[in-house]
Parts: sequence; C-alpha cells; structure tokens
Amino acid sequence: MVFAPKSQPTAYQPSGVSVPGRQRRRYSVRLWSVRHSRLFELVYNTLAEVLLKLHPLWNLLGYHRIERPIVAIESAVKGFLFDCRMCGRCALSDTGMSCPMNCPKSLRNGPCGGVRANGHCEVEPEMPCVWVEAWNGSRQMKSGDNILKVQKPLDQSLRGSSAWLRATAERAAKDQAVKAPAP
Repeated sequence: MVFAPKSQPTAYQPSGVSVPGRQRRRYSVRLWSVRHSRLFELVYNTLAEVLLKLHPLWNLLGYHRIERPIVAIESAVKGFLFDCRMCGRCALSDTGMSCPMNCPKSLRNGPCGGVRANGHCEVEPEMPCVWVEAWNGSRQMKSGDNILKVQKPLDQSLRGSSAWLRATAERAAKDQAVKAPAP
C-alpha cells in the first residue's frame, strides 16, 4: 500500500481568514434569505404566477428547449440566495426558504435529532441547523404551516433540472384537469 506524502506547510497564510469566518460568510446570504422569508414567499408566488401565465408559450416552444436557459437562471438566483443544490424538487416555499438539501445528511423532513444546544448542526458545528432555520423562516410566512407537510423522497433523476418549470407544468396540468368538462 502506498501512502501519499503529507503536504508541507508553506510560509503563505491567508490574512484575516479563518475557517469559522469563511463558513459564516458562506451561510450569511442563506440566513438573510430565511430571515426575509415573508418577502421571498411573495416573490416566489409572484414568479410562479408569471411562469404559469407563460405556460402556453413554454408549451409552444417546448419545455425541453427552454430547460437549459431556465436552469441557468434558476441555479444562479437560487444558488446565491438559498445555496440551492438544484435537486429538481424544490421545497423552499414549504421549508421557510431554507433549502433542506443544505443539510449535511440531506434530510428532507425535519431535523435529525442531533441539533446542538446552540441550534447548530451536529455534523458541521459552525453551521446553523438547516431545519432550525427552516422553522424560524416558516413562522414568518403566510403559508408557514406548510413546513408540517411531509416532503416526498428525493428523486435523483431530477437533479440539475428546473423545479420552476416542473412546478409550472404540474400546476398547468392540474388547472386544465379542473377546467375540463365532466363526461
């Protein structure tokens, strides 16, 4: 068995950068988004309505043709604001604008029971627990009780696809079924 040699320490040390400091900056936008979950709920619902109104256009062009540009936009926006992992089955509106895929254990339905006394994760002690943040964010939202809904297991085949387009197509199909005359 061959072991790789340990890297030798160098004279370079990043100034003013500590591991906890880097981690705090990494979580700061995500935590800000959760603190403003009521605003993002309004924005999210408005976007959903706009996308639904554009459903006839998406249908005409073909969802498969618009997937790539929408995924790029969705990934950039949700990645910055929510540290989104593009799982393809977004739960932000149900989880207080805290993405459950940020949980180191990828738990989609609540905390693991290993939440530290300070509300931080047992796996990454410097990170606030995603589910503690989700609960706090959901308490500010009009649809805050959605956090009590059980999330479906993650379908790995949807990873990297657009949750916005999927939700739009599903809602359009549901609306169409309601409008269809009964035989």
